[in-house]
Amino acid sequence: MAEDGASTDGHADLRRIKCDPNYWYPVGWSHELKRGKTIGTRYAGQPIALVRPQEGEVFALEDRCAHRQVPLSKGRVEGESVQCCYHGWAYGRSGRCIDVPYLGKGKLPNGVRTYPCREVGGLIFVFPGDPDLAASVPLPSLARAEDPEYKTRRFGRHVDCHYSFMHENLMDMNHQFMHMKQMGKMKPRFLGNDIQPAMVEARYSFARTDGKQPWGETIIFGQRRDNSAKYAHRDVMTIRTEYPYQTLRISTDGAPPVMDLWIVYVPQDEAQLTCRVFGLLSIRRPKLKGALELAWPFLVAFTERIFREDRDIVELEQQAWRELGGDHNQEVFPVINMLRDLLRRCGVAPVHEAS
Repeated sequence: MAEDGASTDGHADLRRIKCDPNYWYPVGWSHELKRGKTIGTRYAGQPIALVRPQEGEVFALEDRCAHRQVPLSKGRVEGESVQCCYHGWAYGRSGRCIDVPYLGKGKLPNGVRTYPCREVGGLIFVFPGDPDLAASVPLPSLARAEDPEYKTRRFGRHVDCHYSFMHENLMDMNHQFMHMKQMGKMKPRFLGNDIQPAMVEARYSFARTDGKQPWGETIIFGQRRDNSAKYAHRDVMTIRTEYPYQTLRISTDGAPPVMDLWIVYVPQDEAQLTCRVFGLLSIRRPKLKGALELAWPFLVAFTERIFREDRDIVELEQQAWRELGGDHNQEVFPVINMLRDLLRRCGVAPVHEAS
């Protein structure tokens, strides 16, 4: 590893590249934040308090009272403001301090940072970058989360790795070797890719060469399949990183997707070596009404097992990065090298690397 933070291939170490904050990032689930309550969350080491008044929309503030830096998320919601639990200093949605109980109104101190905040699809988004840019940056399209033709699972976990490991894991379907116990032996076929300044897309088809179709997969496709040539390479899986988000869709014979996944990996610590996953997994409803609801627990269990294997392996990758002092990956799959270049290009390099 070079002293300037370059990887063994001469590029900037991808695991030191930070997310561009000038995008909308989810930092909480709508169901986590009740009326008249506040919760604490984070983006890349920045503590954020989400506040839901009894009436009105959610707002987001720096989670530190300007007085003694006590978390505002420990405070009390009063009207459209939040009061610090320590001395009762109150802040409105603009972040301005609007009341100090023991001071006159003309002597109020400065307030705290406020974040542009939006709520859509069961997610609470903030814009952690330049607030003047927020209005010009669109919110991401959230797959089929609001489509009644689909049933959506909202899931998320904390993962101890740099967000780039997660992007690589999902994009590279050659790692199905690792999921053999869950899915049987699968032979992926790389069908091609597309690349744009802020997007990389890869397409695959699959053939099962051994083992039985798991019930989770049966639920996704709505039919029981064997290992015959009839089903080999029939479905097309399209995976796209459209910075900073990722999607995965599975379609059969050009029909609407049977599965549509939207996912993002939100950095938690300042170094961005841990992330929180927010995912929306939408499954197309079969013609038989109620069938998907009955089978849903099996699908949840199946996807949880797959995610657990992915989480364990990327955390091992992160551990190796720490032990080796940098990125020693020897990547040979062209589309992953394209993805790595995209994440470097769209992300924010450390100051000493950018200069």
